[in-house]
Amino acid sequence: MTEQAESPTETGIVHEPTQAFVESTNVWQFMQAYGIDDYDELIERTTTEIEGVPQSGVDWFWDELVDYLDVEFYEDYDDVRDDSEGPQFTDWYPGGEINIAHNVLDRHAAPDNERRNKVACIWEGEDGEIREVTYHELARRANQVANALEARGIGTGDTVDLYMPMVPEVIAILYGCFKVGAIAVPIFSGFGVDAAATRIEDAECSVLFTGDGFQRRGGEITLKETADAAIEEAGHVEHTIVYDRLGLAGDGEIPWDDDRDEHWDEAVETQDDEYETKSLPSDQESMLLYSSGTTGKPKGIVHTHSGALMQAAKELHFGFDLKPSDRFFWVSDIGWMMGPWTLIGTHAFGGTMFMYEGAPDHPQPDRFWRMIDRHDLTQFGISPTAIRALRKKGDDWVEGHDLSSLRMLGSTGEPWDPESWQWFYEHVGGGEAPIVNISGGTEIMGCFLMPMPTQPLKPGTLGGPGLGMNIDIVDEAGTSIRDDHERGYLVARDSCPSMTKSLWSGDERYLEEYWSTFEDPPLWDHGDWAQKDEDGLWFLHGRSDDALNVAGRKVGPAEVEGAAMEHDGVNQAAAVGVPDDTTGTAVVLYVIVEDGGDDRSESPDSRAAQPRDGVAETDELRDDIRAVIGQEHGKPFRPREVLFVDEFPKTQSGKIIRRAVQATYTDEDLGDMSSIENPEALDDVENAR
Repeated sequence: MTEQAESPTETGIVHEPTQAFVESTNVWQFMQAYGIDDYDELIERTTTEIEGVPQSGVDWFWDELVDYLDVEFYEDYDDVRDDSEGPQFTDWYPGGEINIAHNVLDRHAAPDNERRNKVACIWEGEDGEIREVTYHELARRANQVANALEARGIGTGDTVDLYMPMVPEVIAILYGCFKVGAIAVPIFSGFGVDAAATRIEDAECSVLFTGDGFQRRGGEITLKETADAAIEEAGHVEHTIVYDRLGLAGDGEIPWDDDRDEHWDEAVETQDDEYETKSLPSDQESMLLYSSGTTGKPKGIVHTHSGALMQAAKELHFGFDLKPSDRFFWVSDIGWMMGPWTLIGTHAFGGTMFMYEGAPDHPQPDRFWRMIDRHDLTQFGISPTAIRALRKKGDDWVEGHDLSSLRMLGSTGEPWDPESWQWFYEHVGGGEAPIVNISGGTEIMGCFLMPMPTQPLKPGTLGGPGLGMNIDIVDEAGTSIRDDHERGYLVARDSCPSMTKSLWSGDERYLEEYWSTFEDPPLWDHGDWAQKDEDGLWFLHGRSDDALNVAGRKVGPAEVEGAAMEHDGVNQAAAVGVPDDTTGTAVVLYVIVEDGGDDRSESPDSRAAQPRDGVAETDELRDDIRAVIGQEHGKPFRPREVLFVDEFPKTQSGKIIRRAVQATYTDEDLGDMSSIENPEALDDVENAR
């Protein structure tokens, strides 16, 4: 979840919460309960042991949070944590027993609980179909999934793949896995054969849930054929349970293997709807979530029952100010961390989450705004890329809808440009709802950086460290430079309950990936450039391992891209470093122009292609972009070339895969591309104009 901002000193405070709003928030109530006066003290008290203050420090916070958030353990833990092997291998809540499914489902669906008949999920299909699923109904279905899994030999510690469309049944599958102690392995429904096969093979799942397909942009995307091909490539799968979303499975219109394939209604809905959820050790694995793989082969991230539950519940309660009457919507897929995060965080409090199946602009560009209006949604999280695309459609699509139900906006995944941030804030949030711009990742099932709703905000800021997250900015020697307002490496000085236990592939790669940069003391190197400005607000400046070292000077590619996007004609940009005889490294900039691109009737080599409906791709535009970057970062960082494309290769979370762009330019081996969401974009980069 890597964000960017322009230089933090160049843009002033845009959002200033009213005192009435501040005093209405969950985080304010927490501060009052523990005598905490302001934000700085809040972060210090939850991350640092203060001499003479017993209610301070990471251990105090994560211990106190269990009762404060009403998290239920079957068996009390002996200690908050055991870090005798260092922060790299901290054991959280040792001796305790817990299950996510009990906390997010069973207790709310109990006969004597008033939430039993409350709606747990509102679902809208792209065709307009709406379903509401109560906690009672969801619990019955999850119990049937659990019984179906056990009938197929699945028990504690076994892996189960979820290669599913975004339908309510995916929640029952996830929670059914939790109930039996199986490790859920969500796979993004948009992945092709190779990406899905990589994850199936690595996790060695014997049971895979999938669907016949799903609706997208008015058409039907079939999923079963892709699942079959991935299984053929990966092996391991003995049982494929197929949910009939489109009616194709029931009509026999998709391939079928009688020895392996089973219909959902026969495999699951015939099972007993009673099941006693297992009591599991706190550190029992709950999910295997795969990273997007921007720096190599996708990494299997191992999460526990206690860690995933505590982090998601904390972040929705404090960062997104979740209230009992709220309706929470984050645009996501179950295969991305934000999918399980949304489910677990909302349902920990018996809340209602909203799930949408289809495209953001179908049948018209106001689809999201219609759904927010229709369902009175209160929190709305989305990627900056999606907002940029919707902004281009025009303000009229938003202004025709009542979005006053929104209290909080959210974003993550990739860079904000200030103009799009401002548009989101003003046109969607009405100039009142704060944008909680978060950054962390799959590795911690949550956020290192996260604004609190009580904070003033500048465009693109990430606020500061999350509660209970001991985060710092350091130089190459590991010395803190956070309060010097200098750019440095974003690190974690301590563990948190949701930090991955290790990697599925083993400890060696885990230690090399995250703990090898700074070893004395050991620091988690998150791989981002970070900076804290004079007003105490934190910003990220791209990946530190992507740094452009031009003539001995370093700058993050996101900073070059941010400067380029200050030009009115630039919608998106990607900067990469390439070999140069004079400076060692030169900058090459790829650009997507605003509202259009080249006329494909022109030669691909044309340098003055006519726009379809927007900015022309001309040498004059190239010169203007180079001038803007040179003015902001100095002449050495002016791009050697400016090339025009229609799209960038990205992961499902919206991150531009810069190494693929760079390798395409230099004609090097692309490496593992299994996580790319849009492989056709590689051809576009190769044929850049």
